[in-house]
Amino acid sequence: MQTITRRGFLGTAAAAVAATQSVAAAQETEPVAATRSAKGYPISVPGYFGSKPGIQLGTQLPANASEEDMQFARQLGVEWVMTSLPAEQCTLEDYQALIRRFANHGLKIYRLANNSCHNMEEVTLNLPGRDKKIAEYIDYIRLLGKVGIYYSTYAHMGNGIWSSGREETRGGASARSLRLDTAQGRWAGKTWKNPLSHGRRYSEEELWDNYVYFMRQVVPVAEEAGVYIGIHPDDPPVYDLGGVPRSIFGHFDGYVRALEFADSPNIGVCLCVGSWIEGGAGTGKHVLDAIRHFAGQKKLFKIHFRNVSAPLPEGFVETFPDDGYVDMSQVMRALHESGYTGAVISDHLPRMVGGRIAAEAFALGYMRGLIQSVSGE
Repeated sequence: MQTITRRGFLGTAAAAVAATQSVAAAQETEPVAATRSAKGYPISVPGYFGSKPGIQLGTQLPANASEEDMQFARQLGVEWVMTSLPAEQCTLEDYQALIRRFANHGLKIYRLANNSCHNMEEVTLNLPGRDKKIAEYIDYIRLLGKVGIYYSTYAHMGNGIWSSGREETRGGASARSLRLDTAQGRWAGKTWKNPLSHGRRYSEEELWDNYVYFMRQVVPVAEEAGVYIGIHPDDPPVYDLGGVPRSIFGHFDGYVRALEFADSPNIGVCLCVGSWIEGGAGTGKHVLDAIRHFAGQKKLFKIHFRNVSAPLPEGFVETFPDDGYVDMSQVMRALHESGYTGAVISDHLPRMVGGRIAAEAFALGYMRGLIQSVSGE
């Protein structure tokens, strides 16, 4: 494999240009200032502004969220939404309409996903159709920039998110579990199993080559579009699954090497705390130290605030944020002390009495309380 240095192939590639004009006031941008501007307070994703300084609360809502759903989010003090549209609706008109719909209810889109451009096995494993998927991804990034959505999460798993059956957590709530001897990978309607998800074993070297091939095409486009890409950890991290190593985005050293190669302010981290702590010591860095490192580099763009019962290889059950093996108050403190001002969202909520609305109310209330505690609001 060739030496991994982006400068070797980009040479004099241009730095990121100013973000393009938004279609809705809620998504507009201006040069980042140190204090409040007419647009609000600049946050960790350049081009985004919050109504309040500091860590931002976000939530996940479908594109067809009801009036009540959106009102509920505003009542909980949320102003940032993570949402998605299917590939066939990834058009300028559909994106503009969705931005306006949420803006009319006081909500701003932080991330607008196209799940066809996420966990792309063709890209990660160099399968037939790779160049077509990369072209689709590049078109998606350009479209985000055109409509004034300046952040996107990207996951690089070649055989999906691995889980076992559901188990009970506190109070009998049902939650995702993972036991290495029974786990299967799933994504976009596909299922993969051990020992070989794709008929053979892949080497770390070829996975690095595939990442390099992808990034050398994506980085210039992201910079030109003004879009910031946060790479999500492998879920779970650390362990080879289905014959595919998880050594790039399943380990701290892999992340460092990958970001150094990309060599761009637009390529950073979506730190899913739950995924990171699933790996325990195997990730090579405690989650608090990972936060300090990536935030210090201004490469931390989004946080998934999730806890689990124990690290691998023991296996785990996802649980409520206050009920896992990691003290999430220390996670929030590390975010605040590191100067992180992007969004934090709940993730993989347990199924509890009262349904998702009750689980989200608990999670957001807990996060809001921690934010106020660590920031002295």
